[in-house]
Amino acid sequence: MDEQKHKICMVSDFFYPNMGGVEEHIFNLSQCLLDRGHKVVILTHSYGNRVGIRYMTNGLKVYYLPIKVFYNQCVLPTMVCSIPLIRYIFIREQIEIVHGHSAFSALAHEGMLIGHLMGLKTVFTDHSLFGFADASAVLTNKCLEISLADCDHCICVSHTGKENTVLRAKVCKDRVSVIPNAVDTALFTPDISKRNKDYLTIVVVSRLVYRKGVDFLAYIIPEICARYENVQFLIGGDGPKRWLIEEIRERNLLQHRVTLLGSLEHSQVKHLLNKGHIFLNTSLTEAYCMAIVEAASCGLQIVSTKVGGIPEVLPPDLIYLVEPNVSALIEGLEHAISDHHAGKVLCPTEIHKRIGSFYNWHNVTKRTEVVYNSVQNKEKRNIGKQLSSYVRSNVWPYLLVVSWCYIVLCFLEYFVPRKFIDIAKDYGCNDKLCDIKKFKVGKSNLDED
Repeated sequence: MDEQKHKICMVSDFFYPNMGGVEEHIFNLSQCLLDRGHKVVILTHSYGNRVGIRYMTNGLKVYYLPIKVFYNQCVLPTMVCSIPLIRYIFIREQIEIVHGHSAFSALAHEGMLIGHLMGLKTVFTDHSLFGFADASAVLTNKCLEISLADCDHCICVSHTGKENTVLRAKVCKDRVSVIPNAVDTALFTPDISKRNKDYLTIVVVSRLVYRKGVDFLAYIIPEICARYENVQFLIGGDGPKRWLIEEIRERNLLQHRVTLLGSLEHSQVKHLLNKGHIFLNTSLTEAYCMAIVEAASCGLQIVSTKVGGIPEVLPPDLIYLVEPNVSALIEGLEHAISDHHAGKVLCPTEIHKRIGSFYNWHNVTKRTEVVYNSVQNKEKRNIGKQLSSYVRSNVWPYLLVVSWCYIVLCFLEYFVPRKFIDIAKDYGCNDKLCDIKKFKVGKSNLDED
């Protein structure tokens, strides 16, 4: 089982140069899969003038499809228009497993549908939590239920996330595995020499949106600054709620104590974290929260809301868990500040070692391989069985969509048969990436194929 080598296509709207937890998960998982001898390609939409084929570190091949973004970095889910191009890539790369990421990604759901109709295996990783009450959640949950009705296996990043996915998407719990995120501890290392000796620095790294609790932050900042004269805030991230933090800073004359750094490259996050003593997370909902793991790996004290899967991420002695309200967050920060002044904090190097023992990408990769092995051994299902899977969602018009997609694939199979599609050459780790030095590999230096 462990010796099986797979050809995997990671599909998501969210990838480099966009930065976030999903993007980092896809990149790091792909790198470890490449190291273990699997073939991995990534399918995403174009970002500005980044269109076509690019190579990243270790020869990771990325297809930036010429599809325009519709809303919030996601493409318009036409279901049919992208079939010729996606089918061509799957055949050209001899893909066996299609791995979609993020419930928000329309491209991921399209890729899984097309892959399944082509007889490929499908895996989906859910990185988020959703509610059940508001209209947007009801619509999103129904779309996810339809998409996952015929998915071979699902992965969630926390046990809370698994419960949430099983309930809202009505997926059988036996088809859902829990595999947490991880952190590159070699990158996120503590360096206390960068800390300000005159100020106690509280770091926030987050998208400035409502879901991340930015409204709480607007109340917390002036209150903490009024109570402690030697406390400053460093805030990394951008979003539609940035104006609120700027307004609070101006109104309370805190320009010298509250610094807004805007959107950061992932390589810059480590340097920001090493400037801080305490990391603050005010999220209203989180399936896992990669940011607190990265902050803990850099040796910071963590103060976070007790929501979603966050209580599963770190042991109690490494995090101050509080209820998601202003008074509880202020109390948690005061507790962390008093512990810091009293010297009741663990050594950053010791925390870093513990995080490295808890989470590493090689362990995550091995567990993901088990999922790939299990779906690869499943028997192929014909179109009749696939359609019967969608009947359970009670959205009958979707059966017409799936049938139409299947007809289009049959049409393409006749007019553009597989034998006329060139097969891409595989660049394995054993071939030293065919003298990969001719490529400027790396996240910041990408060349066209």
